[in-house]
Amino acid sequence: MKGDAAKAGLPNGTTSGRAKDLLPPSEEKMEERGQWSNKIEFILSVAGSIIGLGNMWRFPYLCYKNGGGAFLIPYLIFLFTCGVPVFFLETALGQYTSQGGITCWRKISPLFEGLGYGTQVIVTLLNFYYIIVLAWGIFYLSFSLSWDLAWSSCNNTWNTGNECVLKIQQEAPTGYILYTFKNFSIFFFFPPENCVEFQRRNTSINSNPNITSPVIEFWERRALRISPGIDHMGSLNWDLALCLFIAWVMCYFCIWKGVKSTGKVVYFTATFPYVMLIVLLIRGLTLPGAGIGIQFYLYPDLGRLADPQVWMDAGTQIFFSYAICLGSLTALGSYNKYNNNCYRDCLSLCFLNSGTSFVAGFAIFSILGFMSYEQNVPISEVAESGPGLAFIAYPRAVSMMPFSPLWAALFFIMIVFLGLDSQFVCVESLVTAIVDMYPAVFRRKNRRELFLLAVSLFSFLMGLIMLMEGGMYVFQLFDYYAASGMCLLFMSIFETVCIAWVYGADRFYDNIEDMIGYRPGPYIKYCWLFFTPATCIGTFAFSLIKYTPLKYNNEYVYPWWGYVIGWLLALSSMVCIPLWMVYKISTTQGTLRERLQLLITPSDDLPKTKREQERLLAIFAPEGDAATTRNGYLPVSEGDSNL
Repeated sequence: MKGDAAKAGLPNGTTSGRAKDLLPPSEEKMEERGQWSNKIEFILSVAGSIIGLGNMWRFPYLCYKNGGGAFLIPYLIFLFTCGVPVFFLETALGQYTSQGGITCWRKISPLFEGLGYGTQVIVTLLNFYYIIVLAWGIFYLSFSLSWDLAWSSCNNTWNTGNECVLKIQQEAPTGYILYTFKNFSIFFFFPPENCVEFQRRNTSINSNPNITSPVIEFWERRALRISPGIDHMGSLNWDLALCLFIAWVMCYFCIWKGVKSTGKVVYFTATFPYVMLIVLLIRGLTLPGAGIGIQFYLYPDLGRLADPQVWMDAGTQIFFSYAICLGSLTALGSYNKYNNNCYRDCLSLCFLNSGTSFVAGFAIFSILGFMSYEQNVPISEVAESGPGLAFIAYPRAVSMMPFSPLWAALFFIMIVFLGLDSQFVCVESLVTAIVDMYPAVFRRKNRRELFLLAVSLFSFLMGLIMLMEGGMYVFQLFDYYAASGMCLLFMSIFETVCIAWVYGADRFYDNIEDMIGYRPGPYIKYCWLFFTPATCIGTFAFSLIKYTPLKYNNEYVYPWWGYVIGWLLALSSMVCIPLWMVYKISTTQGTLRERLQLLITPSDDLPKTKREQERLLAIFAPEGDAATTRNGYLPVSEGDSNL
């Protein structure tokens, strides 16, 4: 030791650790990639990723809108032909390659590396806008911590005086409607359908409607401070900007140490929403009128199955709710041990995800049934989806309950934690993909944390655009185009083609057998080969044929350049695949046949199955020697993730 210190120009007695600290960064030891401490951490992380806001505010409404219980027929068909097969494919791919969302495809087939870039473009755009919902949730949560909910009265500075209606109730069977304004009440006679103006107003507050409600006014005039259109962006809402900053701080510290921190955080963030869901479910089922809502939620209308849009809604819901084609499942699976039974895990998680969506419908529609009962209007007048459910319909419902601030706080805490899991897994997916591309750069002391900080800061600054007075119109563009069902379907088509037809479904089954100890049933393989790509191609074509331009609140028409921005967002991910193929083919040496053969050949450093190891040992190992293996397979060099 002393001699080594002397050679390094250090005084005698200097420790080797001191010498290590003085080494240039290029000679610092690379940090380990890391693995989950146990299976529970993986299960909870994936559950937190896939069980999000879509389970609460999208699936129940789609079920009600598309024939109640009959909607479960196309939903289950898409689940077993697309959802489960692609979910398992991505998770197993990550576990087999131990790589993130880009380098996993590079190792399987360099020609399809564009798939990884496309999925990470979608994730990047998701990071910009998905967390905005968390900012809204934190904002509403802060207003829930008071005795009187701010959206339950017309006595606030943002209300519009006598245009603000506290309560509207149809008096059956007379047909008269009682409007309760700020300072007085009055009866009017209107046909029942005129109640829609109050219940689900489809115009902006700036269009000067005759009446509005305190819930809508709080949402549009206080929270969003919405402008007349996207061409009037206005100023930044600083209170929402603070909420967005808080959301990003929470997200950063959930994943700043990689799986070491994520694996511990999910014990709380993935389970706490279930506690809130059970509490809200019990409360909803005990309210008067709950049975009305549940009946409308589940009552089957088989005639709706003849509408192609019902099938389109079922397909897109599967892709949205299962977080497939985003690279997040691949990233999470890559931290598994090689011999983890990912097949069993995937089946359990798929059952949990769809089961949560189904149960959430009871919690939501029991509350909507209560609203319908209280106001004596059809439930169709109070049913909402998306932000309209979370920030208009549900706040209105809890304002009618005893101890309304308590129920409002519990609901928005659940919203925040549901969104937080999905958000930080998306960020982790992007960071893992980039770090695995350049391990020599980022797997050094504190570099990953600094890169994560840069990603978070940049995404925060991009998100501020959506918190301006015209930001809601930008948010809707991102939500409608950037991560649309069309983009996810496009990615799914190429994923299944790459694995099933280029890499080989049987070869991938051999890899899975080597990992879990047995071959899954042939059904999954046939889905990869035929059913999944055929279903995705058909649904993708139908989505193009039935495309309708985005309208905010079904009325505001975007300027032409708004739709151009939307399509650029959608195409930004899809063009990655063909552009990368053209680039690789044009830059690879040899004839076209030789280029293609080289570009569809898997990397040599992928784990070898036991049969392949035995064959290689028989050919190359001298008699009596044995190859060094790890976990029963030939190791992959962690320092070399590039071809």
